[in-house]
Amino acid sequence: MNDALQQPAVAARDITKQYVNGTFTALQDVSVDIHEGEVVAFIGPSGCGKTTMLRLISGLELPTRGKLATFGQPINGPGPDRGMIFQAYTSFPWLTAKKNIEYGMKIMGVPKAERAKTADEFLKLVHLDKFADSYPNSLSGGMKQRVAIARTLAQNPRIILMDEPFGALDAQVRWEMQEMMIEVIEREKKTVVVVTHDIEEAIYLADRIIFFTRNPGRIKEDIPLEFKKGQRFLRKEEMFDQDGYAQLERKLFAMMREEIVAADAA
Repeated sequence: MNDALQQPAVAARDITKQYVNGTFTALQDVSVDIHEGEVVAFIGPSGCGKTTMLRLISGLELPTRGKLATFGQPINGPGPDRGMIFQAYTSFPWLTAKKNIEYGMKIMGVPKAERAKTADEFLKLVHLDKFADSYPNSLSGGMKQRVAIARTLAQNPRIILMDEPFGALDAQVRWEMQEMMIEVIEREKKTVVVVTHDIEEAIYLADRIIFFTRNPGRIKEDIPLEFKKGQRFLRKEEMFDQDGYAQLERKLFAMMREEIVAADAA
């Protein structure tokens, strides 16, 4: 068996990230493994370094100290094994939804017919097949984010990295997008790391939650979502009825309050 297949999707060892010539420490001594096929949420108070950790995994930034690898290979920059979805809408306004999805594949040298077929498949997956020829300025915020998700998936990365992907959406569209993301995850079997400030969203999307402390960010607790019993719920309301959900939500709110109070007292 290929050794890479036995390696964690992401392996972080003693990661420290500093800025301003070492005078500001965003992350300190963070070690975590994320396994292939897992959905992991990073949460914690504002400024705890969770987005910094996501950017380190993406290769957009490099750690000051420590080792970081995907599938056994050191991260030295962005790579095709990782796809990033940002909070801001990143569609090219001069391209249709379908052409936006094809764009990354075109850069990768995928033949035209294959690009078109793949784009059609992912438009259908994110429920935008009727809007293939629409331009971003005619799409809602939720639709634009679906285009971004489809474009990332079409490039077939092994790891999907999501930075507050639904943070700019209104409440109704947000939960619709969360449910759509579960549908996508179940079909595509990707490893997903998502940063969110929303505790309910983290519980719904994730198999594990990594809770970061206030600055400098350390791992306060690594929490498997045992109440789900290995399930992912296509309908969000199904989660609320599960034994253990309310207790976990209460625990996470208490942890968040503890970190906020500690930060205010510092």
